[in-house]
Amino acid sequence: MAETAVTQTLNQHMSVRSFLDKPVPDEMLRVILNAARRSPTSSNMQTYSIIVVRDPETRQKLAVLAGNQSHIEECDVFVGFLADINRLGIATEMHGEMLAKSLETSLVATVDAALVGMSVQTAVESFGLGAVMIGGMRNYPEKVAELLGFPPGVYMVYGMSIGWPRVEIPAELKPRLPESLVIHYEQYDGSDPRPRIAEYDAALAAYYGQRNQHTAAWSGPIARRLKNPRRPHLRQTLEAMGFQFE
Repeated sequence: MAETAVTQTLNQHMSVRSFLDKPVPDEMLRVILNAARRSPTSSNMQTYSIIVVRDPETRQKLAVLAGNQSHIEECDVFVGFLADINRLGIATEMHGEMLAKSLETSLVATVDAALVGMSVQTAVESFGLGAVMIGGMRNYPEKVAELLGFPPGVYMVYGMSIGWPRVEIPAELKPRLPESLVIHYEQYDGSDPRPRIAEYDAALAAYYGQRNQHTAAWSGPIARRLKNPRRPHLRQTLEAMGFQFE
């Protein structure tokens, strides 16, 4: 079956961290962001906000908070995707009620922000721009909130550096996990995934040009990265910022 323009864009996705010194037109960015606002949202609650940061000094501070990621400074525009339950609280107060915070509401807001961010990424790439998502914005969510003036009930789920890519799309894109390991039909495939993980390790090692084609190029870093909890402070910090995870 022939691909559509959307599937072609998705199939050419790559993270871009190096950008030309060329501005992204304001109107182009506005078209992208407003198209993304049509993304699905649970029960039409629209529990997300988008923040655009062009100021170089602010982007430099954000780069430090994200772990000194220089592309935040070098890109033309930085966009943050925010879980936002602040508006829900205001809406309920308008009717004499009080927002009952819950794990469900916090999850919905986080998912809403993730969905709209993915739509932005796809739209960005459809215009020939490049981008990279930045989970490092969750390193210090309270400091990000203070820097950008968030009210209680708002945190940045992730950010995105956007600009005109300095590099072209390579002939060979980074391989993903095998389709048979990710897509399940009717019932979850409970067979041993280790042989297919090993195959992917080898394929990814070949992509990276590692001499030993059986180097654990995927499972090895996963094991090292996740042997200890990631951002163990995050729940306590987000609850202090107005979210609930129980």
